[in-house]
Amino acid sequence: MGQETKETEENRKTRHKMVVVGHHVSIITLNVNGLNSPIKRHRVAGWIKEQDPTICCLQETHLSPKDKHRLRVKGWRTILQANNEQKKAGVAILISDKVDFKAKQIKKDKEGQYIMIKGTLHQEDITLINIYAPNTGAPKFVKQLLIDLKEDINNNTIIVGDLNTPLTPMDRTSRQKINKEIIELNEKLDQMDLIDIYRTLHPKTAEYTFFSSTHGTFSRI
Repeated sequence: MGQETKETEENRKTRHKMVVVGHHVSIITLNVNGLNSPIKRHRVAGWIKEQDPTICCLQETHLSPKDKHRLRVKGWRTILQANNEQKKAGVAILISDKVDFKAKQIKKDKEGQYIMIKGTLHQEDITLINIYAPNTGAPKFVKQLLIDLKEDINNNTIIVGDLNTPLTPMDRTSRQKINKEIIELNEKLDQMDLIDIYRTLHPKTAEYTFFSSTHGTFSRI
């Protein structure tokens, strides 16, 4: 999810210029559903090395603030995380040693639901927000978080994570209508000029990131 500029033509030129002279940056995101198992940590570390991203964002790490060492992956020494003491939720951001990254500001909550970093990547400003929204009341949670972080969000902002919220009927196999809370979240996204990058690039494609065994449905959350 990124912030939209008002001039489409200017945006195209900017993107073209970035392709020509900018640095390639790749960001991957994954809900790991707990990293307390050594076997799972080994598998996740192997996956990160295989993907070789600039930035890796993880959700539901289920780690405590003292467990930073459990997130170590060779080649990604910069580790920023938000956790709570009960080993619930938990988010983390790992940044590759191959890039010139400098953190200027970090915001996070004590529940391990989000972390925001502001800094520079190859001398370019970047704001990255990694969110794990709770299973209940997710649209309201995300909307309030966007309001709380409004002053920090600009056209260099990228939001990733597990929002536990399909933003459109196309984002779930049931094609169920979106409720009032999701409508209000979409209105807030529009007000803040934030766009769903995947849906912008793939307006008619139905792909999913989560399967609910309870409901027997797939969704993109």
